[in-house]
Amino acid sequence: MTGPTSGAAIAGLGMTELGKVYGRSPRRLAAEAVRRAVADAGLTLADLDGLLVSHGMGGSPGIELAGTLGLRDLRLLTQMNAFGATAGAMVAYAAMSVISGAASTVACVFADAPLRPKQSAGSAYHRDAREWYGYGGMTAALGFRSVNAFYALAARRHMARYGTTSEQLGAIAVATRQWATRNPLAQMREPITLADHQNSRWVAEPLHLLDCCLVSNGAIAVVVTGADRARDLAQPPVHLWGWGQGHPGHGRERGSEFGLTTGAAVSGPIAMKMAGVGVGDIDMCQLYDCYTYTVLVSLEDYGFCAKGEGGPFAESGALGPGGALPTNTGGGQLSAYYMWGMTPLSEAVIQARGHGGERQAPRNDVILVSGNGGILDHHSTLIVSPHAKGA
Repeated sequence: MTGPTSGAAIAGLGMTELGKVYGRSPRRLAAEAVRRAVADAGLTLADLDGLLVSHGMGGSPGIELAGTLGLRDLRLLTQMNAFGATAGAMVAYAAMSVISGAASTVACVFADAPLRPKQSAGSAYHRDAREWYGYGGMTAALGFRSVNAFYALAARRHMARYGTTSEQLGAIAVATRQWATRNPLAQMREPITLADHQNSRWVAEPLHLLDCCLVSNGAIAVVVTGADRARDLAQPPVHLWGWGQGHPGHGRERGSEFGLTTGAAVSGPIAMKMAGVGVGDIDMCQLYDCYTYTVLVSLEDYGFCAKGEGGPFAESGALGPGGALPTNTGGGQLSAYYMWGMTPLSEAVIQARGHGGERQAPRNDVILVSGNGGILDHHSTLIVSPHAKGA
């Protein structure tokens, strides 16, 4: 039996091939990612006594993954889902379990495989017309048949309230691609310009194609254990300083804050207070960027700029290489790979370890990681560091 520990850290990171990866089910991909994360930490599967599982839109895996991996005598096993906020929630749950002594070594994994050979990425999340019924059928008849349409509505509301422009969203896409050109794992590495962004086709106005994230197959896992133990393992520990969640619960209706504020406004202060840091202490951000707009509104809600000033902040060059606030340094979900909240988390681990290579940011002492789920419905925040808290 293990007792309570003073802190928790990420000790292992496992990533499968990401992108157009065919021929493997989400469960097989998840199992591979867990095995890689355990090996990365210098551990074996027998060292795990906890497993937290999240799946994407393609379904599978669930808690049956424990059997696939041959795990025995687990003290923690569950399937979690807050959509894109799940990775942050899983890591927080794992950290609390480790700190309390409920478990000692917990793997957290996400896997998805929505892409199919000879099918477009746009068809990966297509819903059959027969699935629309009730209120959903009425909104579908009005043209709201995809998540893209709802995020376009959110972005349009922000534009109407604050004067945010498409060019400002484009600045985020360009900065993110600049980082991706330095990441050998990124799906999209060709540089783009603001003109490229403006000339890319509409997906749902005001969102262009280059405002929207990729679709990827693959899996990513991390291993969370006690901070003291992590120091003696194979990789530099990534210490978990703070975490928080925010679930606004606002309806997409007149008079609500939909499109103007997100759960980051709640989860951010909680995580930073736990970590004992403020906005000015954050060296870099790994933000959930399902759309360029999501980055912009998250930056505002975290307090990196005033509400309504996200557009000028992005245009200033702060987010790209050489900027004051390096953001999504691996290329994010817009240009690297789309693994829900595991995309920003994996890059945070890489940066905290100092393993970013050509894209390594100059300062990595305090890193903010965000997850966004649903249509601005759920949010998670982590504060991580290569240093033990209070050291």
